[in-house]
Amino acid sequence: MRKWTVPSVLFLLCLLFLLPDQGRKIHANAEADSDAPVDPPKVEDKIGAVPNGLSTDSDVAKREAESMSKRNLRSDAEKFEFQAEVSRLMDIIINSLYSNKDIFLRELISNASDALDKIRFLALTDKEILGEGDTAKLEIQIKLDKEKKILSIRDRGIGMTKEDLIKNLGTIAKSGTSAFVEKMQTSGDLNLIGQFGVGFYSVYLVADYVEVISKHNDDKQYIWESKADGAFAISEDVWNEPLGRGTEIRLHLRDEAQEYLDEFKLKELVKRYSEFINFPIYLWASKEVEVEVPAEEDDSSGDEDNKSESSSSEEGEEEETEKEEDEKKPKTKKVKETTYEWELLNDMKAIWLRNPKDVTDDEYTKFYHSLAKDFSEEKPLAWSHFTAEGDVEFKALLFVPPKAPQDLYESYYNSNKSNLKLYVRRVFISDEFDELLPKYLNFLKGLVDSDTLPLNVSREMLQQHSSLKTIKKKLIRKALDMIRKIADEDPDEANDKDKKEVEESTDNDEKKGQYAKFWNEFGKSIKLGIIEDAANRNRLAKLLRFESTKSEGKLTSLDQYISRMKSGQKDIFYITGTSKEQLEKSPFLERLTKKNYEVILFTDPVDEYLMQYLMDYEDKKFQNVSKEGLKIGKDSKDKELKESFKELTKWWKGALASENVDDVKISNRLANTPCVVVTSKYGWSSNMERIMQSQTLSDASKQAYMRGKRVLEINPRHPIIKELRERVVKDAEDESVKQTARLMYQTALMESGFILNDPKEFASSIYDSVKSSLKISPDATVEEEDDTEEAEAESGTTESSAAEDAGAETLDLKDEL
Repeated sequence: MRKWTVPSVLFLLCLLFLLPDQGRKIHANAEADSDAPVDPPKVEDKIGAVPNGLSTDSDVAKREAESMSKRNLRSDAEKFEFQAEVSRLMDIIINSLYSNKDIFLRELISNASDALDKIRFLALTDKEILGEGDTAKLEIQIKLDKEKKILSIRDRGIGMTKEDLIKNLGTIAKSGTSAFVEKMQTSGDLNLIGQFGVGFYSVYLVADYVEVISKHNDDKQYIWESKADGAFAISEDVWNEPLGRGTEIRLHLRDEAQEYLDEFKLKELVKRYSEFINFPIYLWASKEVEVEVPAEEDDSSGDEDNKSESSSSEEGEEEETEKEEDEKKPKTKKVKETTYEWELLNDMKAIWLRNPKDVTDDEYTKFYHSLAKDFSEEKPLAWSHFTAEGDVEFKALLFVPPKAPQDLYESYYNSNKSNLKLYVRRVFISDEFDELLPKYLNFLKGLVDSDTLPLNVSREMLQQHSSLKTIKKKLIRKALDMIRKIADEDPDEANDKDKKEVEESTDNDEKKGQYAKFWNEFGKSIKLGIIEDAANRNRLAKLLRFESTKSEGKLTSLDQYISRMKSGQKDIFYITGTSKEQLEKSPFLERLTKKNYEVILFTDPVDEYLMQYLMDYEDKKFQNVSKEGLKIGKDSKDKELKESFKELTKWWKGALASENVDDVKISNRLANTPCVVVTSKYGWSSNMERIMQSQTLSDASKQAYMRGKRVLEINPRHPIIKELRERVVKDAEDESVKQTARLMYQTALMESGFILNDPKEFASSIYDSVKSSLKISPDATVEEEDDTEEAEAESGTTESSAAEDAGAETLDLKDEL
């Protein structure tokens, strides 16, 4: 036994020395592996319990701090190149001298709100998609780190998958990117960036490095990062706390953008731009509070003891009693400490749920800017805030924008774009549903909140839902009333009788000229409405504006026209053409102007289509003065004139047999012009023929049946017509007279707005007429060029070239010798 005792003791001592070293090695290996990817830690239930906003373990906090301090792309991330248009857009933003950099926060909050809208909509059919605890809270959080110069915006919206991050933030540029770049190059206004769907890139106004951390329910948590140098990177996020769901955007601010680390600045921006966002917006804000802390002991207690010895025994007993009580209570003092908590920044109730009487004009304007993403200084031209009750209940708020979008009419019939947001019981459903308003009112912006429609609504269900027609009908009526109100409140729109009353009323300077502004921006939409909406045609006709021969350069209405009609006038006269100046000189207006009739001047191509649908107004028929059927009173000499010119009209019709002229008649619309060409009442006018011929895919053979029959109308009082009648009476077969008749018809065609089939023939007839007026013989020919001079020049050129060749040969021979 003794033999084994000593070795056993030595072995135990060795083990005691080795075990601490091994423990230290294990601990060192654990620290070395701390940087390796690990399973995402779980987030505790409490939010806001610590200054960082979320309770996490120490390892997560350490990795997050390292992540936020980086300004270089992660080495193990997957690298991508920005799509060309996106790079171009970012270059413009980064190098922009645009002074209003505040818009970046507005755009990020708007995007966060959209993401929250999407997850809330999906949760209508699947409540589990929201998750539990804090993840289920639909809110936006803003947090700043002054030391690291980082501003973070987080939402618990739908989040983005890896594919979404690539698609939405880099490689595939939406159509809005190109449109915005073009807009920037023309106007230089970055303020409109949100309207083109590329608002995210405004972050580069203030940041030189951006991280986007996102978690979608169907994917892992990923981090997107870019330094705006033409590339971005995406990697699985193992550095930051788990989001649960949603997106967090971290902006590493530039040195010149440090003002956005100020809490008061952020509060001001949210109040200005995002006050009416439908989700709560919180700021991790500092707050000073008074707290009681233990007070430090001082020497005052010793003095009190000395005083107690010299006092009477009764007083001493009382002081001893009080002293014992004070010793039982700990001494404290109040000091100020800085604490952090989530502060709600937008506590405004949804504006459309409030009573319209309680909402100010300034609040309506702010809400419009937020809704339309239009942050110009201009107010909306009008708004209508109303509640519909009855079988279908809904609340709506409609706005008329101050300006029309550039592409409003470019793809009018092919676009399904709608500017109305649809809510059902305060839950946002969609902003892509275009069945609530007709196309001609698609310039209006606003929202509809229905209590009748089902929450799990879809496009197909809405189209078949019985309430839809009722909602649409009421929206149209309210929209037209809103537009009509702009005109009613505009002093420039008042009749002469009402002008004095309007001028006497106050607060008219702001409303003056508003309807003219509306008409210049959206007048074409009203015309399209007259064409498309038969049920509201008369209401829309009241909104129609135009210039006339008596409007003195201002816009006038049909009601004003009727109020100025002459007694006995039954028709509303109008004419169509390419310009006001051209129409004012038209021969069709000569007699009407002379007799003091007012004629409407239509110069927009869509007016030709408009008047095919607007047949009458207030029991007054419309009459195109360039077509047949014009009646201007009665002339007792009409029958005599027709009889005296009967032979001429018959002869002239025969002379124009090859010109496809339907008839030749005596005119009642001419004063100074010898003749004009009019069309049949239901055929195309000359202006409409020109419009149809200019169409890209026009087919002349198919258009022939729509061309109106042409009628030549002659002025029996004109000396040329009188002389022509005398010549026909003398010799109806005179070829020169027939030629003159054809020339006059072709001239009348041009003056009446038609396009000549054979301009060469017309030009030849003019030149022949000039020859005759200059008494040049019709057989005179053009003097031919002298060919001898050209022949001499050619021979001279040949001789000189031959001499040059001979000289060259002589030089070659000398060289050889």
